[in-house]
Amino acid sequence: QVQPIESGGGLVQPGDSLRLSCTTSKDTFSGYAVAWFRQVQDNEREYVAAFRWSGGNRDVADSVKGRFTISRDIAKNTLYLQIDNAKPEDTATYYCAVGRPIWGARSSSSMYYHWGQGTQVTVSS
Repeated sequence: QVQPIESGGGLVQPGDSLRLSCTTSKDTFSGYAVAWFRQVQDNEREYVAAFRWSGGNRDVADSVKGRFTISRDIAKNTLYLQIDNAKPEDTATYYCAVGRPIWGARSSSSMYYHWGQGTQVTVSS
């Protein structure tokens, strides 16, 4: 079972940058799509970005495009989410999710069946 593990969250000021990481304790992401979602309290999880591990396809949601970058390190079996020019509205719990969605459905949380525990990002002055 591919269990994602997130890290890298924290408290930053508006305009700062931070990088979130997602890896697995065993197995690899090969053959899966790995995505980032974020959630504020009990609101619906919002799609942020996705990477199809074997094909190399990547995508970032329009709402954060230009500030967020998704990338990976194959050797480390790690997915990254770079957040630049952080804004208070980026404050949320960020989750890493693993699944095998049709690429056209990559933004649907129901397509992912392994979720991490989440890492909190707080953007505040």
